[in-house]
Amino acid sequence: MAIFPQTQASLQPFSDPALPRTAVPTRLPSLRHIGPNWYASVMGTAIVASAGAALPVDAPGLRAAITVVWALSAVLLLAVIAARAGHWIHHRDQARAHLLDPAVAPFYGCLSMALMAVGGATLTVGGGVVGARAALAVDVVLFVAGTVIGLAAAVVVPYLMVVRHRPAPGTASPVWLLPLVAPMVSASQGALLVPHLGAGQGREALLLACYAMFGLSLLATLVVLPVVFSRLVHHGPLPLALTPTLFLVLGPLGQSTTAVNQLADVAPGAVAAPYASAFGAFAVLYGVPVMGFALLWLALAAAMVVRAARNGMGFAMTWWAFTFPVGTCVTGAAGLARHTGLDALTWLAVALYVFLVVAWAAAGTRTVRGVLSGALTAAPVPPRPATARTR
Repeated sequence: MAIFPQTQASLQPFSDPALPRTAVPTRLPSLRHIGPNWYASVMGTAIVASAGAALPVDAPGLRAAITVVWALSAVLLLAVIAARAGHWIHHRDQARAHLLDPAVAPFYGCLSMALMAVGGATLTVGGGVVGARAALAVDVVLFVAGTVIGLAAAVVVPYLMVVRHRPAPGTASPVWLLPLVAPMVSASQGALLVPHLGAGQGREALLLACYAMFGLSLLATLVVLPVVFSRLVHHGPLPLALTPTLFLVLGPLGQSTTAVNQLADVAPGAVAAPYASAFGAFAVLYGVPVMGFALLWLALAAAMVVRAARNGMGFAMTWWAFTFPVGTCVTGAAGLARHTGLDALTWLAVALYVFLVVAWAAAGTRTVRGVLSGALTAAPVPPRPATARTR
């Protein structure tokens, strides 16, 4: 009996089968099956650049390498936006079906995060290439667009889940967190823009708006996360192709830690001294326990992925879940290292960054192979039915 008996077909846009070892493309890739999950590749690439810039240590060639990755993320963003525009123009029936599919609709939050991830990387990494003023302008545009889209997704997707979607019992997924994490990304990326506003009400308003989005995302995550864990406990492991999505839980954990630390950095110039000091203390008091839980979940998710790999898990676009969420933990650990001065947190950030780079290289290589072979743009093959639960 399948674990998700009523949603196997709906999961296919993000659960492509393992790629064939040899395949020759015979026609241009179809846009019909380019779903919103493809923005995850943009997010995962941009975070490699921004997390590298946030590391509390330097390494020879690091700056040049992350600059190349930033440029790649910008090109990739344009390519995916063009593909998704073509998808909506030529395959509106499929696009509407995605919105009404509880397994696919949450990925609309990825558009928001992709925009802001590239915008933030442009400001922190790309300024040396395009110039500081141009980098700031790009970041402002992408931040505003990403925030508006992210807030809309945080309302529209849950609304559709309540009034239109009918997810079967036991089908809760970490994917449900995606539209809820987008406002948290806005909170951390908005912190980068606070110093660029003139002193006064505007700067304070942006800072407090970022804290409001932090709270919005955090409380929504606290509602959904217990449902996801309950599904795992009562219904067993996720299908093999979806197992990497367990890493998505790291997103709100690492991103919230990043947000409170980055907001604490800019608070002294935006709010009065008592509040600025309180925000600095809150960054550590909140960030350390949450990072501890993130490491616990990382160990659990990694164990589940190892189990899935031993049971035959092949490549799927879900592998991009190994990138952006881990990258947020890198920036979160780097922020804590900055505020505490602990070498242990510095090396934690470095270790997580090494994992991030390896995961990005693996997911990126296999994605390129899948696009060139046509395996990732062809009509998806029904995933292998889940077997009985094993321990």
